[in-house]
Amino acid sequence: MAIAAALVAVLLVPPLLTPGGEADEGAQIRSLRVLVPNAPGGGYDITARTATKAMEDADLLGNAEVFNLPGAGGTVGLGRTVAERGNGKLVMSMGLGVVGSVFTNKAPSSLLDTTPVAKLIEESDIVVVGKDSPYQTIGQLVDAWKADPGAVQVGGGSSPGGPDHLAPMLMAKAVGLAPKAVNYVQFDGGGELLASVLGGKVAFGVSGVGEYRDQIQAGTLRVLAVTSANRIPGIDAPTLSESGVDVKFTNWRGIVAPPGITDADRAKLVGLFERLQKTPQWQEALQRNGWTGAFAPGEQFGSFLEEENTRVATVLKELGLA
Repeated sequence: MAIAAALVAVLLVPPLLTPGGEADEGAQIRSLRVLVPNAPGGGYDITARTATKAMEDADLLGNAEVFNLPGAGGTVGLGRTVAERGNGKLVMSMGLGVVGSVFTNKAPSSLLDTTPVAKLIEESDIVVVGKDSPYQTIGQLVDAWKADPGAVQVGGGSSPGGPDHLAPMLMAKAVGLAPKAVNYVQFDGGGELLASVLGGKVAFGVSGVGEYRDQIQAGTLRVLAVTSANRIPGIDAPTLSESGVDVKFTNWRGIVAPPGITDADRAKLVGLFERLQKTPQWQEALQRNGWTGAFAPGEQFGSFLEEENTRVATVLKELGLA
């Protein structure tokens, strides 16, 4: 079904290439389209819109169009990106979730088929409940989860193999639960997950800290734990490790372009995101969203993608999920 959806999207979505082009622009890029492979409000969406706004505000980019093409855990958007071979005016916002989705959806394309542009950030996941949840601590949640795994639904903004799926699976394994016993409910991004957490339709949610910072500050969401090795400034919650759940887990996000783009277009795109790192607008965004800058350009990011591809495949097999 996921493969069929990807093929239909490739056939039905109008071409993203624009005639004419701007081949000789020097180092600057006047316009850029940014494909987000999940629904509005998710981590890829927030990262893409935050980065492009910072670029525009810092006069690094004339105009950016961010658009969403969700489906099959990001692999519909990935298929579209790969089909846009040679288009140097398009990039895709992506991350660890798409790596896993390629395996679990048996997608025809992988991130190794794209042109790596830049790794941008790393981010802790958080374990969250609504303000009216009976769970006040991560210990209370774990006790209930172990007593009846099927009755304690966990929601995540990733398809199987993505970060919001892998994190609770690793948590389950650490507390003695079989990952296959976990009642995981998949949502297409953190935006879709939010309503179910607030409405108590799932017992708890796992998502990126940047996606829910406003709701946390407003008191509508309660963070029970963070998945990173260290506590997060501004978030009143312990790490899983210090709570007795031996899990350290960090998500990451980056940017890829279609395959077959020219060396000149590739250099412009890498240079654009490299310049972004030095702007006060981006530095402020990192702090505001609780992100850690983890910039890795071009070939360095490509090597990282190859390593992640192997690592995720191994983890999924160990968990019996691939």
